[in-house]
This record gives sequence, structure tokens and C-alpha cells, in this order.
Amino acid sequence: MADKVLTANRLSDGISVWLDAAGNWVESLQDAFVARHAEAVSALEETGKAAFADNKVVDVNVIDIEEVAGVLRPLRLRERVRAEGPTIDYAPGYKGLTGPVQAA
Repeated sequence: MADKVLTANRLSDGISVWLDAAGNWVESLQDAFVARHAEAVSALEETGKAAFADNKVVDVNVIDIEEVAGVLRPLRLRERVRAEGPTIDYAPGYKGLTGPVQAA
């Protein structure tokens, strides 16, 4: 069985979050609790269902990860984008949704 973590999007702002060992939603995959056996995965699933029901998070998923040189990394590209950001560089000066394009 691959190692797994629980991920979701925070309902208040849509930011990708992961569940840590203390039961808090954190913004860094590196701080996530890693489930390494079936009982831990079941606990993650139940915690995710409860958080969804309490309107704390949406799009709750248990995802497969790997640990390479001490760094957690999702196996699927979709989850890597959620954890690490876009796979391409944007145009010089592009500020995303935070501001206008700056002249180069």
C-alpha cells in the first residue's frame, strides 16, 4: 500500500490544505500526517467526512504520496500542481489573480 495523506480545499478561501497529525488543516504538504496502514487511512477518511459536514473544507480526498529524500510528493500530477503550483512559468510580470500584468 502506498503512503497516503488527506487533502482538501479550505471552504473560506479555496486554498489547498492537508491534515496534520494534530487534526489541523495546514497549507504545506510537508506538514501533513502520513497514513502508512489501512486503519490510519480509515481514520483520515472519517476525519475528512466530518470536516466536510462541518463546512470547513470541500473536495476532500485521500491521495497517494511518495517520500523522496525526506520530501513528500504526490504521485498524481493533479495533486502535485495543488501542492507545488503550476508546472509552467507564466509570462514575465504575471501576478496571477493578485494583480495586473506588469510591462516587461
